[in-house]
Amino acid sequence: MSRPDATTRFSSRVADYVRYRPGYPPALLEWLHRDIGVPRTARVADIGAGTGISTRIFLEAGHPVVAVEPNAPMRDAAKQWLGQDFPALQLVDGTAEATTLSDHSIDLVSAAQAFHWFDTAAVHREWARILRPGGMALVYWNSRLLEGSAFLVGYERLLIDYGTDYSEVAERYQSDQEMRDWFGTGLRGIASFPNVQYLDHESLRGRLLSSSYAPQAGHPRHAAMLDALRQLFDNHAVDGKVAFQYQTRAFIGTLT
Repeated sequence: MSRPDATTRFSSRVADYVRYRPGYPPALLEWLHRDIGVPRTARVADIGAGTGISTRIFLEAGHPVVAVEPNAPMRDAAKQWLGQDFPALQLVDGTAEATTLSDHSIDLVSAAQAFHWFDTAAVHREWARILRPGGMALVYWNSRLLEGSAFLVGYERLLIDYGTDYSEVAERYQSDQEMRDWFGTGLRGIASFPNVQYLDHESLRGRLLSSSYAPQAGHPRHAAMLDALRQLFDNHAVDGKVAFQYQTRAFIGTLT
């Protein structure tokens, strides 16, 4: 997949992304501060910040944050969502591989759901450049569970049946071993935390349409996909909601 495509493929999905994408569990930052020992004063560069979902958790914890995001509609959404509550937030037009940030200016690089789109060799060099001595990179994402309930199994089947390039995108997520290799001897910790969204039908629909591989209005599979989603929801909802479950996987270490 070309770099421009990876940057722009969410431009038409910003509203759904803001409203329906999951956040990250509080246990993630508890682990970061308590077990890893990252101080709350650490200056964070949130790379591929998108609409600010990952940015917000660091701002709320008191960190000064620079959010780096190449997609203008997503940057604008982050500014609108976070700007009033966190006026010190810096928003930067840059990529993971070319952040535009100064040498040795960052204590912690944060890269969340977008990491699988990056050129991992190039970002290793770039992040090592912007990190201060002893600074670390935190890479984490929500991995949707593919089984464990009839709903989760059915949702995966729906994506396979109707997604435009779902298999290609799904295969891009790195394994634990790939992340161990990427950090090498700098790896300092690996953790996994449960995370869940309880979604009514409208929210489930928005969650699906926030995904870059879900066909949008006008595509020949769009209407059939939404019909299948309605049936899936009706078959498995309890008290008007389904449990959309994840494991938040996290890796942290220095870059040498």
